[in-house]
Amino acid sequence: MEESRKVIQAILEQKAGLKQDIFQDTKNHFERFKKHLLEEIGALRLLVEDSRIRLHVEYKGEFQIQVYIGSDVLVFQMHTNVFKLPDEHPLWQTDYLKEDKSRGYYGIINIYNFLAESYLKNRSNDVGYLIGRVFINKDEHFMVEGKGQLGFLFRDFTNSVLTDSILTHIIQVSFAYALEFDLLTPPYEIVSKVTVFQMHEMEASSQMSTGKRLGFKFEAEDRDIF
Repeated sequence: MEESRKVIQAILEQKAGLKQDIFQDTKNHFERFKKHLLEEIGALRLLVEDSRIRLHVEYKGEFQIQVYIGSDVLVFQMHTNVFKLPDEHPLWQTDYLKEDKSRGYYGIINIYNFLAESYLKNRSNDVGYLIGRVFINKDEHFMVEGKGQLGFLFRDFTNSVLTDSILTHIIQVSFAYALEFDLLTPPYEIVSKVTVFQMHEMEASSQMSTGKRLGFKFEAEDRDIF
């Protein structure tokens, strides 16, 4: 009994404490993201003369911030759990993780892309897409998985540290991807039939489901990112 209790104690002190540290570090980095997002939108506002173009930020509590940029909303959301790399992940074969397995635990900041109209008109059936996610470990090393340049620019987990200039770069690449990722007409078959109830719903609140790639799929969308 006493020996088992000591094992549990060791796990709590090592693993649970580690996760608390990573959570707090990730939260601190998320606050940095908020600051840099506000600065970037402010800089763009000075450059873009057309006042009709949306450029503003809305804070949604501690763990989410919404960035309106043109016809898009980018939602930066910090996950409140700490994760471990899957056992089969190739990073476990690097000297960096072999030297210290606790480096394989990380917090996550997700980046989602929605249509601005989806939020402004409360179209709850509309879909958004995860375009990137930032992994941060206890050493403040990071990598990014995602779409477009987010999928290959920030992959050196062993050596990359989340500096201010890199934070700004991640934000700018996210903005550029969202703006270039256009709304496509859904396949005719998806919208060819509608019930009376659905039509009444559309009349009341524009509830026809809309998304940038409705009816289409990203390459590799049916499998895990890892």
